[in-house]
Amino acid sequence: MYDLETRKHALALISQGFSRNSVSKQTGISRAAIRSWLNRIEPLGYNRGAECPRCSDTPKPPDDPAAYSYLLGLYLGDGCISASKRGVYSLRIACADAWPGLIEACARAVQTARPANKVCRVPSPGCQYVTSFSKHWPCFFPQHGPGKKHDRRIALEPWQQTIVNAYPWEFIRGLIHSDGCRITNWTTRIIGGKQKRYEYPRYFFTNLSTDIIGLFTTALDLVGVEWKQPNSRNISVARRASVALMDAHVGPKY
Repeated sequence: MYDLETRKHALALISQGFSRNSVSKQTGISRAAIRSWLNRIEPLGYNRGAECPRCSDTPKPPDDPAAYSYLLGLYLGDGCISASKRGVYSLRIACADAWPGLIEACARAVQTARPANKVCRVPSPGCQYVTSFSKHWPCFFPQHGPGKKHDRRIALEPWQQTIVNAYPWEFIRGLIHSDGCRITNWTTRIIGGKQKRYEYPRYFFTNLSTDIIGLFTTALDLVGVEWKQPNSRNISVARRASVALMDAHVGPKY
């Protein structure tokens, strides 16, 4: 993997009349790499080797922490990271075809995390996998590991918790967009001696991981949303004031 300045220098030598073989000997760059740069389709500014903020001598948070908080919620809900060839990892987040706005929001968040990496949409029955390749996805998501998330411990690193504390609504929105929904429930009440149907909105979040459930409810507590846990895998938000808060900051999928 060569950085942008190395590529520019090699191509500048080519433009001065040096042969590929000569430039390869001068710079130590393989002729195959030089040939691919000469035939490249994407602009030279596209640099998959861009610096990772987590890998620098002084690790720092992602450039857009709000977008990262949303992406973290999406990843914990419906995302996975898989090792590919040559130490490259693929981040994939499953998004249902029924929610095109969610697909676009997910793609923007992934692109914001690694602006120099391509983001693609891989179709699958009923959904699309928003996908991006980078050597650094495990740096952004240290929760990555073998097996399913609900079969292993999931805990945020201190730097991640700092971001979630600063942008809790983005984190909640990412979790709802991945493993949650806004629905209309109904029940019956006796009003004026007559039984009438009563409808009310409710948010649900469902996840098999007790750790992820805990991260979700902790974030809800942080923003003052009241919730109930009817069983081990579901969280319900039904009180009127709390639903209004969720509507203002999260809203239904679209």
